[in-house]
Amino acid sequence: MSDEAALQRPVGALVHALRILRHLSALGRPAGVNAISRATGVSPSTCFNLLRTLAAEGLVTFDAGDKTYRPGLGLVELAVGVLGTNPGDLIRPELERLARQYRVLMCLWHITGDDRIVLIERAFEPAATRVDLPLGKRLPAYTGGVGRVLAAQRNLPEAEIRRHYDALRWESPPPDFAAYRASIEAAGRDGYAEDLGQLYVGVDVVGALIVDAAGQARYGMSSISLAGQMDDDARRAIGEDLVQTCRRIGHALFAAPQGAFPVST
Repeated sequence: MSDEAALQRPVGALVHALRILRHLSALGRPAGVNAISRATGVSPSTCFNLLRTLAAEGLVTFDAGDKTYRPGLGLVELAVGVLGTNPGDLIRPELERLARQYRVLMCLWHITGDDRIVLIERAFEPAATRVDLPLGKRLPAYTGGVGRVLAAQRNLPEAEIRRHYDALRWESPPPDFAAYRASIEAAGRDGYAEDLGQLYVGVDVVGALIVDAAGQARYGMSSISLAGQMDDDARRAIGEDLVQTCRRIGHALFAAPQGAFPVST
């Protein structure tokens, strides 16, 4: 075989991997190994090994509960430089995964320059009893779970925290300032924060941040559930999942360093 012919010969494993990625991207829903194998014509053993490799590289994500695969954030990292896509569209698969896994309303908030957060995308598990918020909903930036993490991430001085605290409006009796300040310190350690029925009566919120490469908070992600639907362990689990998910998204969209958050206060 000539050198020119060898250069033109496609690499079989790469061709199969791209076929799998194109199929999953076009499918629009998770799929198992056997279904992917049948649809792509890749043998089950090869398909399994390729999917495992693609998952390790972040190009697909694996749901251990139902043994299915779907496109991962690594694809966003490859494409974001050449696409002018709405970040909400890119992040939505992660919102859907979290909503399905934890049976909550998942919200994506844009952090504006005027100390507000605006709801730009949401996802929910249709079969779950849930609350809802309309797209375009605006809230003060330092309220709820996202707000506490934002105050920690920005390392606000106490006088500034007090000023924002005094301006907040709560549906239920608010935490006293010492408790609110302590929740911000906890957010600095954990990377996520909770609001349990204070912003809205009967509603529990867990929030985290997506930051860019310069450490600027760009988006917030929060889970919203009815009071009592999640116990302490479940809220901790989704909080830790949110932190890791936000880090991956930040890295994919903005090449954010892995150590950008949590911060100490």
